[in-house]
Amino acid sequence: MSTRALELVLNYHQETKHHYHRFARSLGMLDWANQPDAFRRYEGAPLLELPFLNPEDATPYAALYRPGRVPPAEVSRERLAQLFELSLGLSAWKEYLGSRWALRVNPSSGNLHPTEGYVIAGPLPGLFDAPVVAHYAPREHGLELRADFSVTAWRQLAAGFPDGTFFVGLASIPWREAWKYGERAYRYCQHDCGHALAAMRLSAAMLGWRLVLLEDLSDADVARLLGLSRTEDFHADEAEHPDLVGAVVPDVAAAVPLSLPETAIDGVAAGTWRGRARRLSRETVPWRIIDVVAEAAAKPRTSTVLSRPDPIPLPLLEAADAGEAALPARRILMQRRSAVDYDGKTTISTEQFYRMLARTLPAHTGSPWDALPWPPRLHLGLFVHRVEGLSPGLYFLARDAAALEPVRRSMRRDFLWQSPEGRPAELPLFLLQAGDCRMLAAQVSCTQAIAGDGAFSLGMIARFLPALSESGAWNYRRLFWEAGMIGQVLYLEAEAIGVRGTGIGCYFDDAVHEVFGLADLDWQSLYHFTVGGPVEDSRLTTLPPYESARSHRLPPEQGGQGG
Repeated sequence: MSTRALELVLNYHQETKHHYHRFARSLGMLDWANQPDAFRRYEGAPLLELPFLNPEDATPYAALYRPGRVPPAEVSRERLAQLFELSLGLSAWKEYLGSRWALRVNPSSGNLHPTEGYVIAGPLPGLFDAPVVAHYAPREHGLELRADFSVTAWRQLAAGFPDGTFFVGLASIPWREAWKYGERAYRYCQHDCGHALAAMRLSAAMLGWRLVLLEDLSDADVARLLGLSRTEDFHADEAEHPDLVGAVVPDVAAAVPLSLPETAIDGVAAGTWRGRARRLSRETVPWRIIDVVAEAAAKPRTSTVLSRPDPIPLPLLEAADAGEAALPARRILMQRRSAVDYDGKTTISTEQFYRMLARTLPAHTGSPWDALPWPPRLHLGLFVHRVEGLSPGLYFLARDAAALEPVRRSMRRDFLWQSPEGRPAELPLFLLQAGDCRMLAAQVSCTQAIAGDGAFSLGMIARFLPALSESGAWNYRRLFWEAGMIGQVLYLEAEAIGVRGTGIGCYFDDAVHEVFGLADLDWQSLYHFTVGGPVEDSRLTTLPPYESARSHRLPPEQGGQGG
C-alpha cells in the first residue's frame, strides 16, 4: 500500500470536516443558471425504451431481505427493465410555482444525483442482438447503447458465472455535487453510490436474483468496462469516476468469482463504441482536492477470499416478516422520500425501533449485505428521543460483535453500557447515557432541527484508520458506501412503519466524536441519519414519474415477480 496515498486520503478527510467555527470549503453561493443537468445522455447512442413494472406486483416487502424467498425470474427485457426502474428510476415529479424537479427511487445528497448506472449483458431477446454495454437513462426509462462487442469476449466475461448472469456498473460525476457542496462533494458521491448499490441489490431480490460486488476489479478495469476511460467521450471536468461493477446472478446460492479476466475486459474495450456525453453545465469550477483524493483512493486489482456465513434467524425479524406479508415491496420502494421537517411529537415503539436496527445487521439479514465481501465496519451512535418504553439518551449499536470491546475502550469512561430492558439478546444495543439529547443531536448535525425533532437520529461510526492502514487507502470510498447502504435500509424501514427518514451529510465531524469520547482517527463518523413523523409541504404538487407510462406499461399477466 502507498503511504503517500494514505496521507492524501487522510488529508482530504481532515480538510473537508465541518467545524463550529468554519465549514468545509464551497463556492458559498448557488449559481442556478449553471446547475449541472441531473440527467446524462450520450449524443449518438441509440436509446431503447424499456417497459414499466406492473403496478399490481404483489412481492412482499419482507422478501427483499431474505434471499430465496422469491423464485428467480427468467432474465428478460421486462425483468431487466424492472431492476432499473425500482433502483435508479424516477419515483415522482414535484412542482412549485412553475419549477419542476424529479425524485428518484435512490436518494441523493441535495437531490443532485451524481450516480450513473450501466449494464453489461449478452444477447437478450427483444432488447440486445449482440453483447452490449448500455447506459441507463432514468428520465426516459431506457438504455442507451454505448457499445457492442464480440460474443467471444462475452463468453470470456461470463465464464465461471451461472447461466443468465449479467453485470451492472455504477459511476459518479463529482461536479454534480461539487456545484453545491464544494470540496465535501467527494464524500457525498460515495454515500450516493452506497445508496444506489443497496437499491439495486434490493431490486434484484424482488426478482429472486442476487447482486455480488466484483470486489477484486481495479478502478481501471471498471473504467474500461463502462467506457469511462474514453476521455474523448466526455467534456473536461464532467467525466465520471469509476465506482463498481457487480454481477447479477439468478442463482442466489451459486458461488461466483469476484473478478473478471483482463482479456475479456480488453475485448469489451475493443468493441464498437457510440455516443459522446452531452455537456452538463456551461462551465465547471475545478476542485483540485477532489481530483487528488480520487487519484489517491483509486483501487488496484486485489484478491479477496469470500467468507460470509448464512444469516442467523432473529425472532424479532421473523415476526416482522410475518406481519409484513401483505406490504408490497414495490409500494415501499417507490414511496421512499427524504423528509424536510418533522413534527417533533411522533413516537415509534421499541419493537419498531429494534426491528429497524436489526435490519442493519449482516449477521441476521441477507440482502443487501450479501452484496459485500467484507464484514461490517460501521456502527451506530444513536440519539434516542421518542421511542416508547426506551429512556431518551445516547445509545450504541455494534453491527459486528467483534467491534464492541475496541470501541468501548475508545469511548468515554463514564458511559453506562447498559442493555435496555426487553431488547433481544442478539441485538448488541447499549445505553451509554440517559437524558434529553434533542438539542445535542441538532447541534452536532449542523444545527439542523430535524435531527432532534424525530424519534431518533444517529451517526454512523467507522473503524476508520485501521481499515485504511490494513487494507488500503481505496477502502475510504467503501466505508462511505457501507454508510449509504445503511441509510438505504433505514429509509425503507421508516416507510414500512409509517414514518420517514432523512440522510444528513452536514454534521460537525469532531463535535460528534467529542460527544462519544472518540479522540483520534481510529473511529470516525461518516454519515448521519434521522427518523420521525414528517411534516408534508402542502405547497408542492406531486406528479407521476412517467406521464406516458400507461401507454408503455405491461399487461398485468406480464408484470413483476409475485410471491
